[in-house]
Amino acid sequence: MKLYTRTGDKGKTRIIGGRVDKDNIRVEAYGTIDEINCFVGQAILELDPSVFEDVLVDLERIQHELFDCGGDLASISEKRPLKLTEEAVSVLENRIDTFIKEAPELERFILPGGTKPAASIHIARTVTRRAERLTVSLMKEDENVSPAALKYLNRLSDYFFALARVINFRLGVKDVEYARSANVFREGKRKGE
Repeated sequence: MKLYTRTGDKGKTRIIGGRVDKDNIRVEAYGTIDEINCFVGQAILELDPSVFEDVLVDLERIQHELFDCGGDLASISEKRPLKLTEEAVSVLENRIDTFIKEAPELERFILPGGTKPAASIHIARTVTRRAERLTVSLMKEDENVSPAALKYLNRLSDYFFALARVINFRLGVKDVEYARSANVFREGKRKGE
């Protein structure tokens, strides 16, 4: 198998169902999802399996789902069935709820970091937000983009935020609160007070 095809030398790339410019918003979106997957892979290598067995199972599943999501965004073929499902979104929501119960209650904004694996997950979170924005832009150009992809990316960034906090908590490292933050996560605030 050759890794180079020489077909991209003129700024074009193949997607499922056609060819587009390499700077096409579709390529930006699924390329950014590939970037997320790399940071997830980095975090996997940084996590101790004896402490994070459940998280490692999550992250491996997420890596596969990211491939599904990227493939769905890379397709302009109506014949190819979408792979990412609403079930993947529900699984993320359940895990977020579990992590919120495990980590200490949050009142203020926090700075990304704490521990090395938490920092990797925070990077994955911010790249996921970028992928979400790019997917919104893509949806403005092509209304046939999978709505599950957008919803998944939105929940995935929330998952990464909750996970980064749990990683720090399990490793005994406190999140660093943003010094000038108001109490933005108080229970009353969440109820609309």
